[in-house]
Amino acid sequence: MSDKMLHVEVMYALPDEQHVFEVIVTHTMHVGDIIYNSGVLDVYPEIDLAKNKVGVFSRVVKLDALVHDGDRIEIYRPSLADPKEIRRRRAECAKLEGRADPVMGGEMNPQRKLK
Repeated sequence: MSDKMLHVEVMYALPDEQHVFEVIVTHTMHVGDIIYNSGVLDVYPEIDLAKNKVGVFSRVVKLDALVHDGDRIEIYRPSLADPKEIRRRRAECAKLEGRADPVMGGEMNPQRKLK
């Protein structure tokens, strides 16, 4: 019984460049195996699959996931800043500057009477 061959892309993008590796794999290969065999780790040795998340068409998957013909495997760079921390800092600044309700934290209610 011959293995069905799949055409898959492995993509890694930096802020100023992106590289797409087109590979032909068997239908039994997992995402991690495909990434290792694609050559992306040779070109970008800074990729650490223990830290970097991977996905298929913008959906995060595990390295043991299977792919379908025509899928694009994406290797994501780590986030430079935590979005929750950024929102918390922005809210604190708004409170200090008087642009936010000091009690509720949201926008100032113009009908609320200040003491």
